[in-house]
Amino acid sequence: MESPVFEEIEPADDCDCPGCAHWRNVLPHSRTGRFPGHPARHRTAVVVAAVTSAAIGATAAPVIAAPHAEQPAGPDVLAGEDPGTPQGVRAPLYGPGGQAGPPASPEPSARVPAITRADIIERARSWVTRKVPYGVSSYGSDGYRQDCSGYVSMAWRLPGNEWTGSLGAYAERITKDELQPGDMLLHHNAADPYGGSHVVLFGGWANTARSKYVAYEQTVPHTRRKTTPYAYWNNSARYVPYRYKGVSDGAAGAGASVATGRIPFPGVAYFGPGADNTYVAELGRMLAARGAGHLYPAAPGPRWTDADRRATRAFQEAQGWRGAAADGLPGPLTWELLMTGGGRDVQSGGSASAPDGVPGYPGRALLRPGAVNDHVTRLGRQLVRKGFGRYYTKGPGPRWTEADRRNVEAFQRAQGWRGGAADGFPGPETWRRLFLT
Repeated sequence: MESPVFEEIEPADDCDCPGCAHWRNVLPHSRTGRFPGHPARHRTAVVVAAVTSAAIGATAAPVIAAPHAEQPAGPDVLAGEDPGTPQGVRAPLYGPGGQAGPPASPEPSARVPAITRADIIERARSWVTRKVPYGVSSYGSDGYRQDCSGYVSMAWRLPGNEWTGSLGAYAERITKDELQPGDMLLHHNAADPYGGSHVVLFGGWANTARSKYVAYEQTVPHTRRKTTPYAYWNNSARYVPYRYKGVSDGAAGAGASVATGRIPFPGVAYFGPGADNTYVAELGRMLAARGAGHLYPAAPGPRWTDADRRATRAFQEAQGWRGAAADGLPGPLTWELLMTGGGRDVQSGGSASAPDGVPGYPGRALLRPGAVNDHVTRLGRQLVRKGFGRYYTKGPGPRWTEADRRNVEAFQRAQGWRGGAADGFPGPETWRRLFLT
């Protein structure tokens, strides 16, 4: 018997026979994207036609081959996963109901609106939170098209809906090593520009080897944020990193530059259960300084604990984020706000001042042996102002010392407290009385 012969057959879109109707419904998306108007219905079937010898005279039944990926699938993606994201052309912003706005200029504007990295990620994340459905001919209330290139146009706050063939005019090529949150990875396929191209936003590295990153993308069925192999699941060598020309490194809504020496976001792989590194310790220090110190039963350290998760979530919720956007795991935007001092502080435990002018109590964990932070300095200076600094031989400074404890104890005893109430470690009431004017 001779070997089977494989032949690709496209089920016809206009054929109502039971066979074509069946395969249109059950087979995976076509990788070619030749029918962008019908992305959900276009399918590919692989049929095995067995050619047998005349002596046997037997005919083999057709067999369906399983779809295969263009490269080995990652652990969190099914084999054969494909964006399947045809895109629209350059167009103006659209109003509700898909009504066109002013005509688009013939070429992308030379003037690029200014925006911070934090704002780009915040805008990209808003679609992820809302799970905006994918659609080449669908438009949000802000006028941006709900396809991959419209998504990047929205995140960059461009004046119109661009496509993969024009987004590069608003950006400059960079290297892989230069990638930062808010940059894009662009694959413009000239052979099939509207059905075979794709673009994603870079959200930060997901591992130290820089072989995985967090991608924000508009794809079927809706916007997603997903750990992705560099540069993409397929056609990896064709994706090119770009940086938006109008981007700055400030916090959301600020436009200020990130000061020299600030630590860039290391990637999501450095946080969560099992993590033990200096980035976790730095995260805890920043969260405590922003009002979440009361959520730490002990001083923040390098080993990830549930206190880190609770404190991170409290900070995220203080920004007004909910659901998946406040999952207790820091992403690029959470890190950016903490690192730059942007966003809102955690109010319940408080780095914000109370109505009586008393600064918020930072929590017991930051006022203990081994603690090094600005709250210790503030405490010491206030003790000196109140006349309880006799045990300081130098300072006060940010590192907790026995002099801090003895001065606090003296202040507590002056309140008439004894025993455990005057142990030299400030609680909320000690803090309140110390800072009352």
